[in-house]
Amino acid sequence: MTSPEFFTNEQIIQAAKRRLSQGPWDYLVGGSESETTMRRNRLAFDKVAFRPRILVNVSDVNTSTTLLGHTLRIPVIMAPVGSLQVFDQEGGVGVTKAASEFGVLHVVSSVTQPSLEEISSAASSPKVYQLYIHGDWDWTKEMIARAKAADYKGFCITVDTANYSRRERPMLSRWTPVSRRNPVDPKWQASVTWDSIDKIKAEADLPFMLKGIATAEDAKIAIEHGVDVIWVSNHGGRQLDHGLGTMDFLPEIVDVVSGRAEIVLDGGVQRGSDAVKAVALGANAVAIGKMQGWALAAGGAPALLRTLQIFREEIYVAMSL
Repeated sequence: MTSPEFFTNEQIIQAAKRRLSQGPWDYLVGGSESETTMRRNRLAFDKVAFRPRILVNVSDVNTSTTLLGHTLRIPVIMAPVGSLQVFDQEGGVGVTKAASEFGVLHVVSSVTQPSLEEISSAASSPKVYQLYIHGDWDWTKEMIARAKAADYKGFCITVDTANYSRRERPMLSRWTPVSRRNPVDPKWQASVTWDSIDKIKAEADLPFMLKGIATAEDAKIAIEHGVDVIWVSNHGGRQLDHGLGTMDFLPEIVDVVSGRAEIVLDGGVQRGSDAVKAVALGANAVAIGKMQGWALAAGGAPALLRTLQIFREEIYVAMSL
């Protein structure tokens, strides 16, 4: 896979803006309502500063880590992103190809194309399947069975979407995401409870991620229910507005988890230094969402591979300094 000549991820974002029409661009970059949560995500990272120490031997810097027993070249994974095919015709296949070639985990969205089977078969690297509950128990069991048959190595439920938010940018562009053009009955997602999670976790019988935890209280309950990965997230500021940035509430979650589960964080991650900050404060890895869309729009899987290479270079520099 040959990467385009991009030197920075900001360059990739600008290339995406030139290539995308207004509707898909607004869908990708926007948050809900006043976009306060989205802005706070970025501010929460920017408020954290490094305290560099000197005269330490850093001639051999190791940027790798593990998550769910899988080795990651850097502490960055691919977040589940819906409608990836809008940004590049390969959709989820392009993300899996780039993640596999670089050496990170892809968490595959249940509302992106192509099918979960096609995405899984595009690369042999381990993948996790993320599910929105869009049907009854029989439907849910069928989706779990498909994911297991397609050799997904983990299962993820997103829990901060009991109701779809008001995302004003695409509303004003009169653009509807592909996943919303044939809306399902919202009662299924709205009725998910801790009992539902127990049932799904038992049926899946795979390493289990819960995505969308934003308080120590819920992190504590998740631990009690045997969740393997606490995914600290506010949906990139795209769901409930006027929340804290994820880095603001990471410390209280790290404190209550106390090493009993692994922790992933997303929300505003745009640089390798962001990953270093999150890991320094107790996360095992960060997840990128918007950067996936921007990279695919800028140049498909090769541009996403280049994004990951830039992340690694930034992580390497931050660690060595």
